[in-house]
Amino acid sequence: MRRTAELGLMLALALILSYVESLIPFSFGIPGIKLGLPNLIVLLLLYEKPDSCRAPGGCAVKCITKEDQEAILVNGLRIVLSGFLFSNLYAILYALAGAAFSFFAMSLGRRTKRFSMVGVSVLGGVFHNVGQLLVAMAVVETVAVAYYAPFLIVAGTVTGAVLGIAAMTLLPYLRRLEREGEQGK
Repeated sequence: MRRTAELGLMLALALILSYVESLIPFSFGIPGIKLGLPNLIVLLLLYEKPDSCRAPGGCAVKCITKEDQEAILVNGLRIVLSGFLFSNLYAILYALAGAAFSFFAMSLGRRTKRFSMVGVSVLGGVFHNVGQLLVAMAVVETVAVAYYAPFLIVAGTVTGAVLGIAAMTLLPYLRRLEREGEQGK
């Protein structure tokens, strides 16, 4: 019951960050560039509990952890809800594609232990844009949209790094709250 409330709080925070992001006039003339503020919540959910996947023989690709499931659930609900609240159906489709690519890259990057939290966040930012580019190519039925790829990769790298640094700063506080909550039981 407690975890359900915590995940509800994380969803609410992600929705607030989505709303704040929709208010920020962040545009460089390239469609699709966003700060990705709600991805901060996904990153925190992935790292909330250190290395919980203990499958025999390692689990770089084999298992989906509880943290993965919770992050997917919160992010999926956030995308659908914020899409209906702040944008439209196309935005939901783009966001879901970006989120799927982003999550796979972040989860794999975290499990390989070759990337720091900032590196995992950068992977998420870059692959989010890759997923959205692929949807854009399908929607407009041309690969000419790939022209935006270098700009979106740079944007994903920069915003991913900033969000990764923010998540690294917030994570110790989140873990401390978790420990205090467990001690209070």
